[in-house]
Amino acid sequence: MKNKPYPLKFTPPWEKNAGFGRKPMSCTRNHTKIIANPGIVMKVLRRKKIIMFLAYFLLVALTMVNLANYKWTKEPQQCSQPVQGVNFQSRSDIRYLYKAPHVKKRQLVYVLTTWRSGSSFFGELFNQNPNVFFLYEPMWHIWQKLYPGDAVSLQGAARDMLSSLYRCDFSVFQLYNSPGGKNITTLGLFGAAINKVICSYPFCSSYRKDLVGMVDEKVCRKCPPQSLQLLEEECLKYDTLVIKGVRILDVNILAPLMEDPSLNLKVIHLVRDPRAVANSRIKSRHGLIRENLQVVRSRDPKLRRVPFVDPNHKMNKKDGSDYHSIGAMEVICEQTSRTLKTALHPPNWFKGKYMTVRYEDLVENPVKTLRNVYRFVNLSANHDIEVFATNMTTGPNASTKPFIVSSRNATQAASAWRTVLSYQQIRQVEEYCQHAMSLLGYLRVRTAGEAKDLSRPLLTVPKI
Repeated sequence: MKNKPYPLKFTPPWEKNAGFGRKPMSCTRNHTKIIANPGIVMKVLRRKKIIMFLAYFLLVALTMVNLANYKWTKEPQQCSQPVQGVNFQSRSDIRYLYKAPHVKKRQLVYVLTTWRSGSSFFGELFNQNPNVFFLYEPMWHIWQKLYPGDAVSLQGAARDMLSSLYRCDFSVFQLYNSPGGKNITTLGLFGAAINKVICSYPFCSSYRKDLVGMVDEKVCRKCPPQSLQLLEEECLKYDTLVIKGVRILDVNILAPLMEDPSLNLKVIHLVRDPRAVANSRIKSRHGLIRENLQVVRSRDPKLRRVPFVDPNHKMNKKDGSDYHSIGAMEVICEQTSRTLKTALHPPNWFKGKYMTVRYEDLVENPVKTLRNVYRFVNLSANHDIEVFATNMTTGPNASTKPFIVSSRNATQAASAWRTVLSYQQIRQVEEYCQHAMSLLGYLRVRTAGEAKDLSRPLLTVPKI
């Protein structure tokens, strides 16, 4: 016989004696009354609506106050008197976080010149100054890497390098490094072994930047090579940065840099009698073989030129080797003429940023010229540098080493071309450079005897 299931009866908790005869538990809040009485429910809901409305109103009010505060900080305030004390900047103005610090604008200088114009000595007048960061011929790296490109086509690359260097960005040198080669160091830069910055503290203990005196190449080459990053950090410490170069042929190439408001670039144009330049190029032709070829490649092949040698003169091997040295003067003088034309009719970006210095005036009166140059670039010449300039131009003899800066009789060297060049060579250079010579105050000669007559001056007042 199967057992019958015990019948279960569900009793709601609000009934008496619910759940097996137990009484329901008592509670302070009687939910039965709330559910059973709709009036109480509506009263509670109305109270919640009031609270939510007040909260929403408070949120809107706070939002309006915040917007008003943001607008106040963004609009310029008109004050009759400046507020004294600590400057206060509201956090709501995010521009405060990205505000660039005030940086003093440095004086940037480019010495525009050409080969064999006395530029190595002129550059030393800046290299010896303890307040100047000086770089010697940095664009040499471009010409070596891109050889045998012609001189004119390399102008843009040279300008781009200058743009980086004037911002103390030396990573540009790696672009012209040999593939797979080691990273360039301080001693890997052209002219580093005679650079007072690289050969002095903090890079080397051989020299002191504040003491005037030539650097011995052999001594400086023993200095430990440093990274270019350290050189960049040192560069940023100087208020004056000077770069001397012979590979920018026309000042108009530098127009974008001279117009750039973030740069304060001035150009010093160092010039020399083209006949003296040609003579010096012939003297140092073996050291300028590559450069001569690169410049000559820029000549216009359609132009009619003066014969290189006299028809009655039998051409020899030496004449052939001198051909490129003098032929390069055509391109150099043409580019110089463009610079001088710009100086005669200066555009706005040019005014107050250009100065011409004749080498002959420099060696004739070095102290006066030095002071004028320094004044132009906001420097002051101390006694030691003035003595250095005088001693370097009043040596006993002319130098026998064309690429070494040394004390020499500079006045004698300036006129040496008159007794060395043939009259045919003089005629050729004057034909190439007559316009530039006229503007710079260099007189032409009419006969071979007139050229060799050293009592007859060939300098006059320049038109620039």
